[in-house]
Amino acid sequence: MNFTAIDFETATGYRNSACAVGIVTVENGEIVDQYSTLIRPPNNEYSYWNIEVHGIRPADTATAPTFAELYPEFKKRLQGRTVVAHNESFDRSVLKNTMGHYGLDYGELSLTNRWECTVKLYRAKGFHPCDLGTCCERLNIELNHHEALSDALACAKLYLIR
Repeated sequence: MNFTAIDFETATGYRNSACAVGIVTVENGEIVDQYSTLIRPPNNEYSYWNIEVHGIRPADTATAPTFAELYPEFKKRLQGRTVVAHNESFDRSVLKNTMGHYGLDYGELSLTNRWECTVKLYRAKGFHPCDLGTCCERLNIELNHHEALSDALACAKLYLIR
């Protein structure tokens, strides 16, 4: 089983405001790479509500690279891969919108229109609620929720044991 799990945190309610990402690469059913970084969002602007969720502040990303500067690293981990996210529509839209903001071509990643979604998988299994925290608690998966790498790692584990 080969796939890449991803999780974004955003600085505002806008889907082009990625401020952190976690990316976990799985090859032959084994986690082989874990990558995370802070990202300086456009104008380094944050919403109070988003800070309350993930705790990332403008001071944390003031000197962080922009998404465009980090894109080669993201591309090498995502291009042509099966991508998994816990709420795939959110993370997919953050990737697409942030790429669009910087004039990057989403199509060059050669990703499917829909990614694999562990929310949908676990909802189909009868998990209610099926948010990441509840799924991880029920399955005894360690989670530091809203820390991008921890969320991506938990998502990868959920996908592996589905």
